[in-house]
Amino acid sequence: MTEAPMILPRVNGVPLVNADEAVALDEPTLRQRACTELLRQAAQAAGLLAADDPVPEQGAISPAAADAIEALLDQALVCPEPTEEACRRHFAAHAGRYAVGEKVQARHVLFAVTPGVDVNALRQRAEACLLDLRCRQEGEADRFAEVAASTSNCPSGAQGGTLGWLRKEDCAPEFARELFGQAEVGVLPRLVHSRFGLHVVEVLAREPGTQPDFEVVRPAVAQSLRQQSYATALRQYLSLLAGQSRVEGIDLDAADTPLVQ
Repeated sequence: MTEAPMILPRVNGVPLVNADEAVALDEPTLRQRACTELLRQAAQAAGLLAADDPVPEQGAISPAAADAIEALLDQALVCPEPTEEACRRHFAAHAGRYAVGEKVQARHVLFAVTPGVDVNALRQRAEACLLDLRCRQEGEADRFAEVAASTSNCPSGAQGGTLGWLRKEDCAPEFARELFGQAEVGVLPRLVHSRFGLHVVEVLAREPGTQPDFEVVRPAVAQSLRQQSYATALRQYLSLLAGQSRVEGIDLDAADTPLVQ
């Protein structure tokens, strides 16, 4: 009995991968390629990009396609300017994010995402590690340091995973968002995702820093709300494009009608 031929992920017939990549690429990378291809084809449909723009190779689009997608999004996405009231509400709910001089003493176990790694298997290992470390008993030997030394893909594993005292500017932004502006101490109850991989993180101590007045940080608050609005509008636009397209081999959120914020 012969095996059925592999169906490569496609958007409106345009392949997202070649046969060699199909097995190695994880789902987030495939989703990113699918979203980029949806936007590239939408730019062509809008007359912003030539019909003979080359099909991306290994996910790399042409410079003309990158410019056309940027122009398309400028036209298609409606992102209202945050109001004073919205800025004040956001600041009141997330004041800790804007503390000046805040420091966190932390350590971690890193499960690095590297080319060709089985991301699902890696996540399962990370989640099992998280559960193990959250269940350790008081007075037990320093299990966290032992696990970091034997498991972590970070050089800090040799020192029990210790990262020392960190400030926001010492960390990748996505890592900092999970650590700062919070009150949690101990092993965080969730995996922390960063560009480096999946982290099991323990916060050992916090120094809260000082809290500036709203007027001082209003530009930063407004920019944060703009970024949130843009991300929401982009997700909705991509959902609409997916609903209007033939997407094969990968699941994307799709909508048949326009969505509003």
